[in-house]
Amino acid sequence: MSLDHRLPAELEELRRTVEAFAHDVVAPKIGEYYEQHAFPYEIVQEMGRMGLFGLPFPEEYGGMGGDYLALGIALEELARVDSSVAITLEAGVSLGAMPVYHFGTEEQKREWLPKLCSGEVLGAFGLTEPDGGSDAGATRTTAVRDGDDWVINGSKCFITNSGTDITGLVTVTAVTGRKDNGSPLISSIIVPSGTPGFTVGAPYSKVGWNASDTRELSFSDVRVPAANLLGEEGRGYAQFLRILDEGRIAIAALATGLAQGCVDESVRYAKERQAFGRAIGTNQAIQFKLADMEMRAHTSRLSWRHAASKLVHGEPFKKEAALAKLYSSEIAVDNAREATQIHGGYGFMNEYPVARMWRDAKILEIGEGTSEVQRMLIARELGVGA
Repeated sequence: MSLDHRLPAELEELRRTVEAFAHDVVAPKIGEYYEQHAFPYEIVQEMGRMGLFGLPFPEEYGGMGGDYLALGIALEELARVDSSVAITLEAGVSLGAMPVYHFGTEEQKREWLPKLCSGEVLGAFGLTEPDGGSDAGATRTTAVRDGDDWVINGSKCFITNSGTDITGLVTVTAVTGRKDNGSPLISSIIVPSGTPGFTVGAPYSKVGWNASDTRELSFSDVRVPAANLLGEEGRGYAQFLRILDEGRIAIAALATGLAQGCVDESVRYAKERQAFGRAIGTNQAIQFKLADMEMRAHTSRLSWRHAASKLVHGEPFKKEAALAKLYSSEIAVDNAREATQIHGGYGFMNEYPVARMWRDAKILEIGEGTSEVQRMLIARELGVGA
């Protein structure tokens, strides 16, 4: 039996379309947005018109009828040029809209998904807390039932897409009770933007992803209808584990794009840059660096696509998602470092894309599960972890 890794015609067309958009629309503008720490509304609106925010959702909810493989392809092509734009799409789909799609009532889906799929509004996922980090089960935010309302108190941090002018909702995880053994019952609740008591902090000053929106959130006696509960009460922990498993595939695709973008820029530079009377690409030391970078990006692509294929076919994919996220994020850092080295002093100048890629790469080893957490998950799936 032979394995054919070529994309179907419709996915190859999508890849080419997003590739052209990234180079023709994103590349000429994103540097200015990045240096100004400004959210690229114009670019995001165009992505919405292209249907990118609706890629993995059914047409009945305003989506494009695709799947996670289609989403990953779009993310990879965007991240080859810029990660701020790519993470805005990733978080808007994987963390913003996907919880509503997977766990929402029909009424919640009809209310929110068409707007989320069109890019008219962005959704965010309020999981991480200041004292929680990787220990997502240590949620301190609470939601207490009061008649027909939930009353929410607490805070969240590092929440992407949570404070833009088009943010429409944040799905918040909160403790809604206790089990008989005293452990918390965690639930997910939809909090629309602008709800009284819901305060969005100022944008963080970040090392990278400077054209994306990341903020701290606080909730002070925030009242939302009981009907805003997402899925079953007490199932929030299981819900966000599923969301994070899927999201790791998306992050792996994004990381692959960054790694490939480092190759693209470095090959271009190695052909043009002259030193000692010849292009630096004629030097074997540079050639070996480029070969290793391409090898890493290629292998990373196979890894995330394999995980996405298992997800699309309804097969267990937790281990494959963790493998893809771990490998892709770490080789993105490796490629960014090598690309900067190849560029020499110019690689340290923000006018060159590799400088932006270097700044953007490190967070990939942290967000949606650190490298250490991925290793724990992989060991557990192998039957040797706790």
